Amino acid sequence: MTTPVATTPVALTIAGSDSSGGAGIQADLKTFAALGVYGASAITALTAQNTTGVTGIHLVPPEFVTAQIDAVFSDLEVRAVKIGMVAQRATVDAIVDALQRWSPAHIVLDPVMVATSGDRLLEPEAVAALRERLIPMAAILTPNLPEAAALLDEPVASSQAAIEAQGRRLLALGCPAALIKGGHGGGSDSVDYLVSAAGTLALSAPRSPTRNTHGTGCSLSSAIAAGLARGEDLVTAVRHAKAWVSEAIAAADRFSVGHGHGPIHHFHKHY
Repeated sequence: MTTPVATTPVALTIAGSDSSGGAGIQADLKTFAALGVYGASAITALTAQNTTGVTGIHLVPPEFVTAQIDAVFSDLEVRAVKIGMVAQRATVDAIVDALQRWSPAHIVLDPVMVATSGDRLLEPEAVAALRERLIPMAAILTPNLPEAAALLDEPVASSQAAIEAQGRRLLALGCPAALIKGGHGGGSDSVDYLVSAAGTLALSAPRSPTRNTHGTGCSLSSAIAAGLARGEDLVTAVRHAKAWVSEAIAAADRFSVGHGHGPIHHFHKHY
């Protein structure tokens, strides 16, 4: 008698490629693998970048982004989708139209606007499309402090009260939850705030003294998607993702990669 094989949890990342392997699609797939989830991908842009910066961006035609998404969903049982770098408005429209057809159970939206190096990764005219079309589709939005401010056309929040207020205004754009990441803040702890209709949950971890933080935001949103793909509820997925990424940052100095902001250690639990 053949033993039934359990269905493998699958997550899809829709994002840009990082040629140095630290962020974007590459970080997402490493995160999925590290957390026991099979990763598929739809690439929105190719970037020429390394740990010191981005030197070029080549946009994938929107119709080919659609083709990648359709190819994955037509064959794989996708349980969660993570969306990262979308680059341009036409790509936002292509993603929205495709996901409306396939109706995935969970969408995690990381509004990637600027790389760790400071290079801009989202065209200004695409911000409105992100607000109006993608955010209402997401189960959770994961901006850092500058991204939350940019989405709302407001100054960067500098207090817990201001962060919570911005979180509530992000919810008014149509998503049920927003995780505002505190990595750009100060203090000995990095505090992320999960804002939802149930209130605000503060998630704190010691701030690691490392410059190797390339791909942190990509990896956190992918870790949340991995948890959702495995069947965790949203709060549990966020808690586990925060803890896992904090450990990956703390272990980042085991690597010596590049001359700028090196990658976090996605496989810190394995070697």
